[in-house]
Amino acid sequence: MSKTILYARVSTTDQTLDHQRAQAEAAGFVIDEVVADHGVSGVSTTLQERPEGKRLYDKLRHDDTLVVRWVDRLGRNYQDVTDTIRHFMRQGVVVKTVINGLTFDGATRDPMQEAVRDALIAFMAATAQAQAEATKEAQKAGIAAAKQDDTKYRGKKPSYDRETLGVVVDMLGSGAGASEIAKATGLTRQTVLRIRKDPASAEEALARWAL
Repeated sequence: MSKTILYARVSTTDQTLDHQRAQAEAAGFVIDEVVADHGVSGVSTTLQERPEGKRLYDKLRHDDTLVVRWVDRLGRNYQDVTDTIRHFMRQGVVVKTVINGLTFDGATRDPMQEAVRDALIAFMAATAQAQAEATKEAQKAGIAAAKQDDTKYRGKKPSYDRETLGVVVDMLGSGAGASEIAKATGLTRQTVLRIRKDPASAEEALARWAL
């Protein structure tokens, strides 16, 4: 019997396992099992290098479904994420995302459909890595300011965390509208529009608050 497994990577205190499962179930997924890694980086560790991530390679079988909140839960390294998704597709596993409801599988044999699918996988993986690199630079730039602990300088505390900002940027990149993104993330439409206008400033705000 096929099963649906949710994989969650919980790298910060803002990214709870319960939240990721609740989002998946709210999107209509019936989860048979949850596999989660806690306190691991999606940049420096591949899925196979994580204690629980590597179990997916043994657990998942043909016709199973792997659910992730977004492709960045699999990792934030372009090569790793693309290799991972393609590996599971070759095994007959369907990979689905909670955000935007994307589906990646190996069912199609039409070369044009395959090209579109592979291009989307590449785009999502590249976005995840680019977001991680932008985050790192923003943290480096803002660490001195954060040490000053000057609320006036730091400005208003952001209403989003780093994971939510990543989702906003990813959804903007895939063409989603502000209202759709606001509904998916719980942010106001105005906040989404500000991020769309100046994503670099959004990163800097998180860095100033050491978030």
